[in-house]
Amino acid sequence: MLLHFWGVRGSISAPLRNEQIQSKIAAVVSRMTPKDVESEEAKMRFLSSLPDWLYGTVGGNTPCVELRSKNGEVFLLDCGTGLRSYSVYGKQPENLHYNIFMSHFHWDHIQGLPFFGQTFNPNTTIDVYSVHPNAEQCFAAQSSPPFFPPNACWPNIRDRFTFHQLEEGVPFEIDGVKINTHRMTHPGDSYSYSFEEDGKKLIYGTDVELQPSDFNIDIQRNYFFKDADVILFDCQYTSPEAIQKINWGHSSFSSAIDFASIWNIKDLYFFHHEPNYDDKKLDSILYAGQNYKKFNADNKVGIHISREGQEIEI
Repeated sequence: MLLHFWGVRGSISAPLRNEQIQSKIAAVVSRMTPKDVESEEAKMRFLSSLPDWLYGTVGGNTPCVELRSKNGEVFLLDCGTGLRSYSVYGKQPENLHYNIFMSHFHWDHIQGLPFFGQTFNPNTTIDVYSVHPNAEQCFAAQSSPPFFPPNACWPNIRDRFTFHQLEEGVPFEIDGVKINTHRMTHPGDSYSYSFEEDGKKLIYGTDVELQPSDFNIDIQRNYFFKDADVILFDCQYTSPEAIQKINWGHSSFSSAIDFASIWNIKDLYFFHHEPNYDDKKLDSILYAGQNYKKFNADNKVGIHISREGQEIEI
């Protein structure tokens, strides 16, 4: 399975501001020496030595992740503003068929759908999967006047879509990929998905406020998470923020690390980033998470941060 991040922010999109770009430029210039510009090779060596928060960006689009099976089947996980980037820059399947999996229908997870250009191609077919029973009504409402132009509203694209209501905890398959669902604690409910192919397991776990029961190894339903190779997980807050924002529906990065350790997950990718955090702050959170892990000698979880444009093979 191949994973590509198109949108990793939570709550609302957060494009880089002028002052943030200027701050990055100033920080890069302050690191330069005359030797760093003596040749093209020296310039590239200098650029490659820069930290990730300077030489690039985590990105500002809301959640959308592309998953491709070994046979090329396309799974799109949520329809945040990152879906528009996938529409423009992503590799499209030759048969123009897409499988969309919706965790829930808060704005940040549906905003990209009206700008998914492929929906205006009559040859496109889209299967939408959701545990929530009102998926079509949610899509139709945001693509209707006065929220969207009449000539591009829902009735003009409806025929491209087929909707499938899932039952939590009941597994099924698409093109040899085994899929299951798990309800999480989030206002209005959010559902995590697991995808398994050739013995590898990915979990998409956006919008989660971890509860003590989620760590309980005696609760059978929690085994949904056990032994996953990769988990994308809501790490929107620091621990002090999580305490201040109880019932907001999101987790701290430290809780997510403990959770991944309990369930023997190999690699954790911080996801659903706080929109008020700039790249430097997110880099510091990654560093803090890697240090936090060291307090538990048995914790072997790989700690990463999700970045737009990043691809990983599972």
